[in-house]
Amino acid sequence: MRFVRNSSFIAVTFLEKLSAAWTANQSLLCVGLDPDISKFPDSVKQQPDAIFAFCKAIVDATADLACSFKPQIAYFAALRAEDQLEALCRYIRETYPQIPVVLDAKRGDIGATAEQYAREAFERYGADAVTVNPYMGFDSVAPYLEWKDRGVIILCRTSNPGGSDLQFLTADGKPVYQHVARLVAEKWNTNGQCGLVVGATFPEELAQVRGIVGDMPLLVPGIGAQGGDIQATVKAGRTAAGSGMMINSSRAILYAKPAAGEDFAGAARRVALETRDAINQYR
Repeated sequence: MRFVRNSSFIAVTFLEKLSAAWTANQSLLCVGLDPDISKFPDSVKQQPDAIFAFCKAIVDATADLACSFKPQIAYFAALRAEDQLEALCRYIRETYPQIPVVLDAKRGDIGATAEQYAREAFERYGADAVTVNPYMGFDSVAPYLEWKDRGVIILCRTSNPGGSDLQFLTADGKPVYQHVARLVAEKWNTNGQCGLVVGATFPEELAQVRGIVGDMPLLVPGIGAQGGDIQATVKAGRTAAGSGMMINSSRAILYAKPAAGEDFAGAARRVALETRDAINQYR
């Protein structure tokens, strides 16, 4: 156990840290960090570290409203801005150590390659959790499980329409996504560190997954710009305690239209507050 400034306790494992954030901020909202420079205000675009500056402002504006932050690695890597992602993750760890960072990488390899992806997520970026793809089976997940204090969030029923191409195929009378949920819950989650990605765009499947995995945390994309219904999502995915989810919103918060007198961070905070409160109505 360790302590940080202001004597705030920082939980040892990802799940402990997430559970503490659910309670402290009364929030199931995960703020996604998908920086698109073309959508930045001109004043930010001109800065040499524009991606870091934009994301830092969003983090500062929403840290008391979120249960987690989810930077999407591709938005940084495509612009050779991995150094800014490192700086951002370090900034969140040092300034808001009570809020877990979920690196959205969706890695899906095996063996030594997967070991290096795990090191990238947990050593280079210091993430509390990472998203991974289970298509290659347990071998593609096992290296991440060696980091017993970190979260491993496995794709299950994704929010995109094309996810049905494979995830809804049946095997032994059950759709593949349910097999994934059962495998993770019953065989892979030996350290209690796993979670699943289940889209808000499929509330019936979300409810099915919740029934299979019990109180396991779910990362739930698909509200906001993707159109998932908040009420249906919360009712389908909440645990008996009214938590259990990181409901992600990215573009709707990041690029909210400022009202009179607001800057982009103020607009992001307003939408994040509205979203958190809307989620809490149905917990």
